[in-house]
Amino acid sequence: MNVIWRTLLVMWRARRRLRREGRIAPTEISRVRLRTLPTDIDVLRHMNNGRYLSLFDLGRWDLLTRTGMAEAMKRNGWYGVVSAETITFRKSLELWQRFEVESRLLGHDDKAIYLEHRAVVDGEIYARAIIRSRMLKRSGGTLSHDELFAAVGRPEGLPEVEQWMHDWADASSLPSTRAEAPSVWH
Repeated sequence: MNVIWRTLLVMWRARRRLRREGRIAPTEISRVRLRTLPTDIDVLRHMNNGRYLSLFDLGRWDLLTRTGMAEAMKRNGWYGVVSAETITFRKSLELWQRFEVESRLLGHDDKAIYLEHRAVVDGEIYARAIIRSRMLKRSGGTLSHDELFAAVGRPEGLPEVEQWMHDWADASSLPSTRAEAPSVWH
């Protein structure tokens, strides 16, 4: 709920652009213009590190809507959940500063879709996040990529996910929801 009004505005604008301009390819870069608001900053007077991930969600909604994936997901009862994310910061976004969230699909493996989000000011990267998202069915179970691509088309030229992303996903994973995961500190 912390960025609900921004989310609704981004989704409305994305649907409007989809009607006006047509679909973009999933491999294209989606851009959303934002401004750092007082609700985004922390006591150090720059954007709070946790807020970046919330605002990167806006880029994901724009990308999903403008590629047609959001409509296919809604129609088929599918949804995505973030299973892992990593973010790197380079420069701080200050109060009232304008920036763009750039988003793109990096690729997929047999379990997840990988996306990249960037906070960009005048063409310069301030922060970057890599997101690993699993696609699930409301009826239960995991959505196969064959089902997903049958509904939205397989993007041309979709690159293989880089090995470091697989290594990162493996190293940062937790036990499955069906396995025990006691909180024991060593």
